[in-house]
Amino acid sequence: MSLDYFDLKAMRKTHPAWRLMAAENGPLVAGFLDSTFREKNIRSIEEAELTMGLEDYLYYLSDSGAEQEFPRSAGDYLDDWARNDRGWLRKFYPQGSDTPHYDLTPAAEKALQWLDGLFGQSFIGTESRLFASIDLLKQIVHGVEEDKTERINELNRQKKEINRQIKAIEGGEIPVLDSREIRERYIQFSRTARELLGDFRMVEHNFRELDRSVREKIAAWTGEKGELLESIFGEHDEITQSEQGLSFRAFWDFLMSSSSQEEFTSLLDRVFELKELGDLTDDIRLKRIHFDWINAGEQTQRMVARLSRQLRRFLDDRSYYENKRIVRLLDSIDQKALEVREDPPPEQNFMKLDGVRPSLQLPMERPLFSPPLKIELDSVILDGDGDTIDTSVLYNQVIVDKVRLQRNIDTALELQDQISLGLIIENYPLEEGLAELVVYFTLAEENSFAFVNEDEFEKVFWVDYDRKKRSAKMPKIMFQKGLLLKDEKE
Repeated sequence: MSLDYFDLKAMRKTHPAWRLMAAENGPLVAGFLDSTFREKNIRSIEEAELTMGLEDYLYYLSDSGAEQEFPRSAGDYLDDWARNDRGWLRKFYPQGSDTPHYDLTPAAEKALQWLDGLFGQSFIGTESRLFASIDLLKQIVHGVEEDKTERINELNRQKKEINRQIKAIEGGEIPVLDSREIRERYIQFSRTARELLGDFRMVEHNFRELDRSVREKIAAWTGEKGELLESIFGEHDEITQSEQGLSFRAFWDFLMSSSSQEEFTSLLDRVFELKELGDLTDDIRLKRIHFDWINAGEQTQRMVARLSRQLRRFLDDRSYYENKRIVRLLDSIDQKALEVREDPPPEQNFMKLDGVRPSLQLPMERPLFSPPLKIELDSVILDGDGDTIDTSVLYNQVIVDKVRLQRNIDTALELQDQISLGLIIENYPLEEGLAELVVYFTLAEENSFAFVNEDEFEKVFWVDYDRKKRSAKMPKIMFQKGLLLKDEKE
């Protein structure tokens, strides 16, 4: 795509990323936002916490002898950066919270990434990027090949190369990466992993724009309901079925796989143990980058869920107002009928109703009268026959200790970063049967660090009060250690 002069001239006035780089306080905005959001891989921050952080940052600048003074308060700066004509911060209220939160906009993230490239890098890895480019070209060429013979020949070539490497290793020739190659590949992984978080912001921004356009259409729509729904669902499908939407869905499905998460965690643990990386492993947040991906993906999923709730609310409100309008029309007909009751129109056919015909019902079709049944109540209390009545059943109430179940989850997470509900029940069998399983579901719903993988299922077993073995099949519920990142940061 070529850079057109007129497009660039218009973009310089309207694009938030360009305005950030040209702003008078651009260094202040870029430095603070980068250190607060991007360096710590944080998605959103409460207003009070962000204000306090900006106050500390302003004090640090004034104390270090910065040439430019910043007379305004931290709150004024944040409000200014979140204005629509700035577009560097997004101010919003999360669902169920009355406290405003802030997050980076995709335009601000793009500007910060560009500014990163202005600083000279002590080490520029060209070999790893060359190999990555060649691998991508191979995937494209081999992925579109439809000739069965060519595909088999390529697989045989790969098989031959693998056998050659196996024989070389068996002969004692074990090729390993040197320190330069290890650091080069790690730097490329670090850059790609952080850019991926910025991609999540762009995907979420696209869904948010769709949600906004849907709300505007609902507020201003005056046509048929079916046409509006067709337009809304068409726009929703346009994003979800687009290349970007399909790529995000494939990425999310892979990330939600427990085997993929375990493999990724194992790889990161082994990489961070390499002494060749030196100070590159000081950023401990990168060791848990896949959890940041999961949190970012959940925000996007919640955006889609909110769009669905908006559509349902529209249908309910629309039906209510339509019913209310019908009632008003019927009332107006009654009033007009009363007005002309004494002086009806002289014309015989003064009004026509389409599709109306009389209904005939013969007298013999009516059902015969049936007297209602009278229930006789006997209020006489008879003496018992002397048998002892077992009243223990009145006290055999099932009480599930919610604190004990939460303690089971916390104990299981002390040994590993995440665990499924099936493994927790396997280690701590259900004592109260199905009621205890339902309480586990409640804990998962209340826990913000728990998520449900609807593509995988697991089976749990327990022994009921009648000594019968019961089982239940349910979607895989994963609990993950939520306080780990906070502890490592401290």
